[in-house]
Amino acid sequence: MGHELKVEFYPWSRTVYLVKNDAKYAGYFPEYRYETDDLVFSDPIGSGPLGFVENVNRPIEWSTLDDLASHTIGVVRGYVNTPELDALIANGSLKSSDVTSDTQNLQKVGRERIPLAVVDANVLDYLKENDPALSPVKANLQMNKKLLVDKKLYIAFANNDVGQKWRNIVNQGLKKIDVEQIMKERLGE
Repeated sequence: MGHELKVEFYPWSRTVYLVKNDAKYAGYFPEYRYETDDLVFSDPIGSGPLGFVENVNRPIEWSTLDDLASHTIGVVRGYVNTPELDALIANGSLKSSDVTSDTQNLQKVGRERIPLAVVDANVLDYLKENDPALSPVKANLQMNKKLLVDKKLYIAFANNDVGQKWRNIVNQGLKKIDVEQIMKERLGE
């Protein structure tokens, strides 16, 4: 769309804080859409299969989230997961352990310090291949066979004139992208 994008990386809770409170930052991604007055969201930019990572030596069978009441679940501080999971953690029905990054949760699961952690399957694959801190444990990590949800991903912008301006520009650009054609080209069709 003819604009230069500058991307900076911060811990998640700081990222969200900066977009809501510092005019230097227009938005952050990827984010799940949720009810808020502080942010406005772009059209979808993709999707992410959200579930639990587990240790290959200790797979966990479950049907409903209530089945996980005896387990501690790793979560990243400030992440929005699913409304049901977040509510069960908030009311104490499910035990959680919060950290500041997915890598920390993956290390804990890989070393059997916790049995499960919430993660996007694409993030898990990426971190296993690209994060040297996971080298000692990556062979121990797998996605649990049951997903929580395949969630659409968005760019979240501050709910002000500047954020709305950039959201509109992004949405115009997204309309110009032919995802099916890109996928065909990537797959050599």
